[in-house]
Amino acid sequence: MGQRAPLSVGFLLFPGFPMACLTSAIEPLRAANEISGRREFEWKLVAENRVPVRSSAEIGFEPDVTLQEAEGLDQLYLISPPTAEFADPRRSAARLRWLDRTGVVMGAFSGGIFPLARSGLMEARPCSVHWCYEAAFKADFPNVDSREAALVREGRRVTVSGAGAVFDLMLRLIEERLGRDCMTEVACWFQHPFVRDADASQKVPVARSGGTTDTLPAAIREAIRLFETHVEDPLRIPDVANAVGLSGRHFERLFKRETGQSPLRYYHQLRLTKARQRVLYSNDSLRDIAASVGYMTSSPMVRHYTEIFGVSPRDERRLTLSMRRAGPARVEAAE
Repeated sequence: MGQRAPLSVGFLLFPGFPMACLTSAIEPLRAANEISGRREFEWKLVAENRVPVRSSAEIGFEPDVTLQEAEGLDQLYLISPPTAEFADPRRSAARLRWLDRTGVVMGAFSGGIFPLARSGLMEARPCSVHWCYEAAFKADFPNVDSREAALVREGRRVTVSGAGAVFDLMLRLIEERLGRDCMTEVACWFQHPFVRDADASQKVPVARSGGTTDTLPAAIREAIRLFETHVEDPLRIPDVANAVGLSGRHFERLFKRETGQSPLRYYHQLRLTKARQRVLYSNDSLRDIAASVGYMTSSPMVRHYTEIFGVSPRDERRLTLSMRRAGPARVEAAE
């Protein structure tokens, strides 16, 4: 009986892609090949053209094939920052849809969910969106079912929020192909402590507490959930206290003890953090952004934004855009 063909995995890279996601995908597959003594997995770096792609760490990667040349893949994952766009949107999106029709599993790591959703391949499908990008993603794709899970596998769609969860995904692929013993050995090679459950939520930091939301008491977690789901239409703090079954005074004390901030200040900063995501990762007007986080006009939002982040939203957006534009220029100079 002949040896089976290796599982062929492609990684479609965009300028500024998070390098940790790429290495977290390739290294466990490489280790699985070495442990099994067989080439069970192979991988290709894919890009829109033959020009080396510069990562977020400013390290360049030369693609093996262009997107138009990519064939024989079993799976293809888009890796990009949230601001990434195709250089040739019509042709590249059409190629992704063609690959999908041929049975290729399509997925995205980190900000790669943005160009994948833009290609039309996430309609009526759930996906994982990193908490840093969640507000901007929901504004751009209100009809896509974004989830808090670190990893979402739904049919032939696989989406992952960040590098740690990418490693988890690769361990799952190794287990499915080579068994649990091999998967465990790969995990131990890299001292990866555990494989998260399929529905594990992302770890989200609690401002100024040094902890994460999953470590908080149930009442505080529920209060934060209510804050998260009422950003555009802010709730009154006494109503939140009542909803979680605490007196106003007890709620204030407990919330401050666990998070280091009063509920009102935490809620205020949460809304402005959502606004900041859209300032950085969308082209929405300040008026629209202000309305999306519960302000009647943009002026008070701009004032509060500047107080908390030390820079106005216009200046921060301008600085971010200039840094993005400088990136390709540095690459061209290096080439």
